Amino acid sequence: MAGFLLLKLIMSFSTFTPPFFNKIVSRTQILQATAQLAKPLVFTNGVFDVLHRGHVSYLAQAKSLGASLVVALNSDASAKRLGKGPDRPLNNELDRAIMMASLECVDLVTWFDEDTPLEIIQEIKPNILVKGGDYNMSQLKEGQWIEANGGKAFALSFVEGYSTTQLIKKIRSS
Repeated sequence: MAGFLLLKLIMSFSTFTPPFFNKIVSRTQILQATAQLAKPLVFTNGVFDVLHRGHVSYLAQAKSLGASLVVALNSDASAKRLGKGPDRPLNNELDRAIMMASLECVDLVTWFDEDTPLEIIQEIKPNILVKGGDYNMSQLKEGQWIEANGGKAFALSFVEGYSTTQLIKKIRSS
């Protein structure tokens, strides 16, 4: 992940490194880092391009389901493949990781480059998988895998009126 390498470079030249930067780990460090977290371990993923009230409400609710919350961000390349538009994500993966890590409810942040987070989920084996309310957890491969391995999968309700896509449309129409 280019973002993680850039983060390490920034940290090496900075006179002040915010403590929350330590919540950001590379994919190669994720297994060791999650082993140190309190259980049950909650996992969620997404682009989280422009943080808004809906995101932070969702993340706080996700954290309340367990002891630790791991957020895996779609890498820039993975986010582009989601088809949200040629200019998305607006914020690069490092900036998105820094914003996510700054949130109190988030314990660890990493990236994944695949189209789905199934591979990283199989690697860290969280106890709980959380997604947004527009997903049917029984139809997602990652939801099926979690439940087949003794975990729970939840789709949390959206906060009505909050969407990054809608926010971008609103800004552009102003």
